[in-house]
Amino acid sequence: MPDANVRIPQEAKDRLAAIAAAEGLSLRAYLARLAETLLTPAERAERAEKALAELKSWNGYAPTAAEQRDLDGELDRRLARVAAR
Repeated sequence: MPDANVRIPQEAKDRLAAIAAAEGLSLRAYLARLAETLLTPAERAERAEKALAELKSWNGYAPTAAEQRDLDGELDRRLARVAAR
């Protein structure tokens, strides 16, 4: 597979290289491994959809869109509170 060039700020490159070196990896290997572990937005949406379907089949949980927004808002508030500590 051919390599690709990606332009990022030098500080970001240096930080990623330091993290890679600490894990005994080259920057190239570290970025390849990182890319394999991240999900695209479409993959995240697909997993969320599957998880909701499993939850519904397991215990009947099926929140409405409004309930989901309320729950997401509550989670955001709690995460913000923890992050502020």
